[in-house]
Amino acid sequence: MKNEMIIVLDFGGQYNQLIARRVRECNVYCEVKPYTMSLEEIKALNPKGIIFTGGPNSVYDETSPHYQKEIFELGVPILGICYGSQLMAYTLGGIVETAPVSEYGHTEVTVDPLDILFQGVSENTVCWMSHTDYIAKVPEGFKITAHTAVCPVAAMACPEKKLYATQFHPEVMHTKEGMKMLSNFVYNVCGCAGDWKMDSFVETTIQSLREKIGNGKVLCALSGGVDSSVAAVLLSKAVGKQLTCVFVDHGLLRKNEGDEVEAVFGPEGPYELNFIRVNAQQRYYSKLKGVTDPEAKRKIIGEEFIRVFEEEAKKIGSVDFLVQGTIYPDVIESGLGKSAVIKSHHNVGGLPDVVDFKEIVEPLRMLFKDEVRKAGLELGMPEYLVFRQPFPGPGLGVRIVGEVTEEKVRIVQDADYIYREELHKAGVDKDLGQYFAALTNMRSVGVMGDFRTYDYAIALRAVLTSDFMTAESAQIPWEVLAKVTNRIVNEVKGVNRVLYDCTGKPPATIEFE
Repeated sequence: MKNEMIIVLDFGGQYNQLIARRVRECNVYCEVKPYTMSLEEIKALNPKGIIFTGGPNSVYDETSPHYQKEIFELGVPILGICYGSQLMAYTLGGIVETAPVSEYGHTEVTVDPLDILFQGVSENTVCWMSHTDYIAKVPEGFKITAHTAVCPVAAMACPEKKLYATQFHPEVMHTKEGMKMLSNFVYNVCGCAGDWKMDSFVETTIQSLREKIGNGKVLCALSGGVDSSVAAVLLSKAVGKQLTCVFVDHGLLRKNEGDEVEAVFGPEGPYELNFIRVNAQQRYYSKLKGVTDPEAKRKIIGEEFIRVFEEEAKKIGSVDFLVQGTIYPDVIESGLGKSAVIKSHHNVGGLPDVVDFKEIVEPLRMLFKDEVRKAGLELGMPEYLVFRQPFPGPGLGVRIVGEVTEEKVRIVQDADYIYREELHKAGVDKDLGQYFAALTNMRSVGVMGDFRTYDYAIALRAVLTSDFMTAESAQIPWEVLAKVTNRIVNEVKGVNRVLYDCTGKPPATIEFE
């Protein structure tokens, strides 16, 4: 049972779940709620603290999201971040205006080390700014607790009412001492005990799934990846044999993966559930024939997923719920809410309009990848499954640039298998967030023996990341890359060139398409 919680009130900020995740890292339960949530609903939750998110609007614009002044009289500590800080100032009688100079990116901030929010923080610290408006005058009762060269109010506080605000973003990694600030708010201002852990999430999620599903029948979209596997085990623990897991082998999986998934979740595996494997390889290849546009491929693969599930659902009778392993970075990248669409995920934006189920259940929707792994370990899942390489829902369909064919799938499967095997042998795979081989649509002239070749180029990718929102390219030892290259060009028919991708996220995405 959750004894204490912090609420993040979302005013349209792209970092809303990141704030919640940072609070959870302080071992305090945290949920994101829309700014439309009523004061009565907030009171009923009895939060230990409230955090206002950033957002793209100007508070002095009447159409922008606002909140009633009474929230500041609840006696609950509040931290306003970016737009949230301006909203606090504006609502309480301060002045917010367009800044003479906008700030964006790494900025040196001078803080008041005596302020409770900045206890243990360097007097001059680097923070992440992203604003065009600024607080020109703080409300009555507030004092300025931080400033920059061009921003007179980088932070403000009214300790008597436990109201705090930062113009910068403490939740992002670019704010070097941001976790200290959030920890100060959670512990020193809100007085939290910090006794929440991932096992609490697992326990409460299983309980809420039981209540939601009741006696209903559940169909789970099982891809065999980390996210859908954790979702499947959660449901198995919650409703047992009411759950049917349909594993669609769409012919776009990694080498031998179909059989590996069946070994874990099939009849011989340790979990109580009904397992159905659908071999739909040729169906997918024919649907993808001639399609080169990445979004079109994703939509086709997502559409076929649902159609296959609907067909299986009809065979087992009426199905009430469809479970998917959607996680938070999927939601953000698919552009739900106010974020821009980066790409459609097969289990978010890639869904067709008509789905033949009562409801879709996504128990991991608010978690980041590393949190999903923690949940998997709490569920007692084997480490090799929990820490296996992430794999996109559309599979190799988005690791083959251009048209997908059976021959191209074979090429990328074999190259990827060699790459993963050699990284593991060299012991360099442990710290990597994700690594894989992709097939470019570039063909080039080569020479093998005395013969001219005109074959494909394989691109290798490896990134360092914890939350998959940002990533940097990993520096794989040259001798390892040389060995991988040598094996791929010699063992994989149709490849005569190997490239290494040095791009981070942003500007690239982790996957190729």
